[in-house]
Amino acid sequence: MSGHIIQLKDVKLSLPSHAGQVNILRGISLDVQPGEAAGLVGPSGSGKSTLLMVLAGLERPSSGSIKVAGEELTGLSEDGLARFRRQHIGIVFQSFHLVPTMTALENVAIPLEFAGRKDAFERAEDELQQVGLGHRLDHYPGQLSGGEQQRVALARAVAGDPEILLADEPTGNLDQTTGDSIISLMFDLHARKNTTLVLITHDEALAERCHRVVRLRDGLIESISEGMPA
Repeated sequence: MSGHIIQLKDVKLSLPSHAGQVNILRGISLDVQPGEAAGLVGPSGSGKSTLLMVLAGLERPSSGSIKVAGEELTGLSEDGLARFRRQHIGIVFQSFHLVPTMTALENVAIPLEFAGRKDAFERAEDELQQVGLGHRLDHYPGQLSGGEQQRVALARAVAGDPEILLADEPTGNLDQTTGDSIISLMFDLHARKNTTLVLITHDEALAERCHRVVRLRDGLIESISEGMPA
């Protein structure tokens, strides 16, 4: 990987619309080191979430090279991309994306079972303990607060020990106090597991907690600066 776990070279993505082609990413080149925390900031429509989707193999670019954890994603099939995500990527979304008919324990364990982990439920219980939800294992998402649901989502994202954790506005649906606790937990897990973290946020102060701050505007990287990690 030449010392980089993420390597983007001139990544472009255009989508059709009624008004013609919309250029969402217009030539993104970025390298991220293993274990680094990178904060992505920029106004709405700057391409942050699309860039995260491209990194996860959930959106295919129009052109350019995307090498993540040693895999060139542009050459993988849909099945190959799914296997790649299971092996290397954890994702935390703003809106939790929990299965409402599954308990907290099942929401974390079932993806591990799909990945072939024989200790899926034991591992899931341990991760839920780590995020302070050992007493909520049998509760359904509708019985949990927003902060508790995001803790379940975070436990699910890291339970498979992914090399890379992608977080898209993980506190966007939470109040300030709850959001702060989720962020502290996320950075703690990042440090403890030495996971590479790519964090999208509108909060400049939060982005500054990362090793580097990447500012996007109009589908391009406007600047990259050093952060102030704790």
